[in-house]
Amino acid sequence: MHASWVSLLPFLIVIPVSIWTKQVLPGLFVALIAGCYLKAPTFMGGLREMLNYTVDNLVKSNNTRIILFLYVFAGLINMIKMAGGIKGFVHLVSKKVKTKRSAMLLTWLTTMGTFSDPDFRIVTISPIMKALRKRLKMSAQNIGFAIEVTSNPVVGLIPIATAFVGYMVSVIDTALKHNGIHEKAYTVYVKSIPFNFYSFVIILVGLYYSFFKHSKQDMNSADQPSEQGNEEEEVLKMCHRAYEEDTPAKPWNLILPLSVVLILTLFLSWWDGRAKAKGFFDAFLHSDALGVMLESLLIGFIFTLAFLLFQRFSIQNTVKAFVDGGNELMSVIILLVLIWSVSTVSEDLGFSTYITDHVKGWIPHFFIAPVIFLLGGLISYFIGSSWGTWGLLMPLGVTLAHQADANILLVIGAVFASGTFGAFTSPLSDNTVTLCTILDLPVIQYARTKLVPSLIAAGISVILFGAAAFLLK
Repeated sequence: MHASWVSLLPFLIVIPVSIWTKQVLPGLFVALIAGCYLKAPTFMGGLREMLNYTVDNLVKSNNTRIILFLYVFAGLINMIKMAGGIKGFVHLVSKKVKTKRSAMLLTWLTTMGTFSDPDFRIVTISPIMKALRKRLKMSAQNIGFAIEVTSNPVVGLIPIATAFVGYMVSVIDTALKHNGIHEKAYTVYVKSIPFNFYSFVIILVGLYYSFFKHSKQDMNSADQPSEQGNEEEEVLKMCHRAYEEDTPAKPWNLILPLSVVLILTLFLSWWDGRAKAKGFFDAFLHSDALGVMLESLLIGFIFTLAFLLFQRFSIQNTVKAFVDGGNELMSVIILLVLIWSVSTVSEDLGFSTYITDHVKGWIPHFFIAPVIFLLGGLISYFIGSSWGTWGLLMPLGVTLAHQADANILLVIGAVFASGTFGAFTSPLSDNTVTLCTILDLPVIQYARTKLVPSLIAAGISVILFGAAAFLLK
């Protein structure tokens, strides 16, 4: 098909519809329908094209592996919750905290064991801090800020054993292929991590707010400490997102499964890439990252299943927990399929060719990364989704960077940074809503308290993107 401005329509539709509905799925769905009817402008023709694009993207090997990874990962986490792993971890860690500073330190240190997914981290750590808050006379807003700043911004920077890696690699892979760039998507992702400036800056801002800035919102000393054991136990019982009341408290049901997955991921990554690599660290970049993570996860799932059955957990309850957990990610899986399909139909309409003919030569390369970050930040704030923003903007960002001879790694970093901004800042973010539900915080009021530090971090990030764009090409 001859490339024309019509090839831009799916992208011109998806962003305003997503902002208007405050949901990414409707925007993607409308964009897919529009693209398919542009390809086949008859009633049945458009429907058939939509089905073809959906099915074709579902059965691609890498896409199927990503869907399987996400489903099994969510199922494993729910099995851990059912077996009392999260509840046991909460009880184990909460006993060690005696002061405000140690509570904040605990919040940051537990990132090392809960970095696999932002929501998992939030439902694990928030109940601990909620139970300790009154005894230590701490501000719920400060606690929430410390937890959130060590959730989405941190998870997006870790290239192994997280729920994000498969998705981030997938959107990069799709964008690279549509631009004829023959690079391993995982290697590109790892190399782009240093350019996710917003995540690094907001983490530094979070350190300052956690340990060096004294909040006026802290509870005054007139509040008397309550009966530590009984009251904290009652608070923990109300945190249903973290665990059910009747589950046992078994911290090793969390520690062992996650340790097995992490250690296996590291070992198998080295093992898989060692033959093609020149050194130890180079082996990780030459491995089949997605395949290795899926293999490690499946082994971890089998280990966890056997471990729980050995403890005499019901096979029926265990399987139900796994299926229920996996089903919670069906909306994410639908999101992925729509993103893949919209990107493919846009490319078939001539999107890259049109951008090449009309963009190259007149857009300065140093302009792209800062603008992509600002545009993505605006979109992500209104839709509250990092994954949605990444899926919407990655094809556009990589195409613009490729055709304008800009640094692609820098632009990919800008796309990821912009999504993280919205997931952290927006009152519509799932992370924010989950946190506020557990800590009993009003969502809008809490979102306002973190807006200023987040905008400061965003401003610094824009400067860094602009400076890096001048220095890199």
